[in-house]
Amino acid sequence: MKRRPRIGLALAALACGSMALAGCTGGGGSKAGAGRKAAAPPPVAVAIAPAANATNVPVSSEVVATATNGKITEVTLTDDKGAKVDGAMRPDGSSWLPSRPLDYKRGYTAQVTATDGAGKATTSTAKFTTMAKPDTIVQTSLNLQNGQSYGVNLPLVVAFDPPVPKEARAAVQKRLLVSTDPPQPGAWSWLDEGNQVSYRAPDPWKPGTRITARAALAGLPMGKAGFGDDDHTAVATVAPDAVRMDIDNDTKQMYVYKDNRLVKTIPVSLGKPSTPSSSGNMVIMEKFDSTVFDTRGEPNGGYVVTVQDAQRLTWGGEFIHSAPWSEGEQGYTNTSHGCVNVSSTTASWLMRTTHVGDLVRVRGTEVQLARGNGWTAWNDSWDQFVKGSALPVPQDLKPAATPPPAAVTPGNSAAPATTTPTPAPTNSGG
Repeated sequence: MKRRPRIGLALAALACGSMALAGCTGGGGSKAGAGRKAAAPPPVAVAIAPAANATNVPVSSEVVATATNGKITEVTLTDDKGAKVDGAMRPDGSSWLPSRPLDYKRGYTAQVTATDGAGKATTSTAKFTTMAKPDTIVQTSLNLQNGQSYGVNLPLVVAFDPPVPKEARAAVQKRLLVSTDPPQPGAWSWLDEGNQVSYRAPDPWKPGTRITARAALAGLPMGKAGFGDDDHTAVATVAPDAVRMDIDNDTKQMYVYKDNRLVKTIPVSLGKPSTPSSSGNMVIMEKFDSTVFDTRGEPNGGYVVTVQDAQRLTWGGEFIHSAPWSEGEQGYTNTSHGCVNVSSTTASWLMRTTHVGDLVRVRGTEVQLARGNGWTAWNDSWDQFVKGSALPVPQDLKPAATPPPAAVTPGNSAAPATTTPTPAPTNSGG
């Protein structure tokens, strides 16, 4: 007799096995995980500098705060009388910068709050005391004056006496703060001697730009040179018109441009061969209705003369100025002691037309402009200029920039600038 296959039993067993498998996976897993708790996040740790109980802290100090397992959300600084110090985080978040230098020999409390991923806040504090006023002071200055209007080629210039040693320049440069509206980023560049650092953008400022600058140097350690003397702040604007002057020794003419349009051609007399004018890109540094040139004691000088409508181009004493005594030679012969001589009428017109910070380009003379003899930032190409920075230059500022507009005068090739220490300002032109 044939046996019938036991299909029903087999199917029943298979179904039972499937149910059992499902029951082990679902029910067993739920029971195993029911008693577990989520792991607690690691606690937030905050480190603050200046450190707690630190003494002799420079009054230029910033609050540097770092958070482990969290993010810095608030920094406050109060003095020992409970007064709050204003300030803000740097844009890169590296530190909190007070809006003014701290006081000497004063106690302060830094309070830093950090928050973890779950929103839990942790606050830490550090009390410190600033140093006494130092004996060794570095005299500093900023050429930007509050509320003034300047030409489109004005470089910002900070000067130091004595010079800043090379190893201290990066720390000093970090305290030189510039913002513009509209935004037009630039870079700083040091003279080799360390007595001057200049700031400009790759291209001239846009007319109407608002420039805000702070040289936060009070109490700043500058290596063996000493400590900075003061903070310098200024808000200024760029003139609505772009003026420049191109001077060609071959033609003995000055070509005045406004917004790249030639508006006037002026005969000039430059420095004679024994006292030549400098060739290069300069900017107007100062303007005087009247000033005195005193060259007594100088090898090629010995005279004292009062001149009208004078505009300084170099620290060494080269000016554009009224020279009624040479009007017959202007346009034909060089007779000056290095200055750009123009007629009285023309000098008066130039004083009404130009701004401190306007570009003046001289070509074809016997000597080249020395780097640092004036505000010479525009005598360097952009690639040359950024090599003088003590800090890394942002990537978007590294490509070569557009050069100043080409002059329409003969003899327009620029020779390399020489480098000499910045001379003391003199009125030795003529």
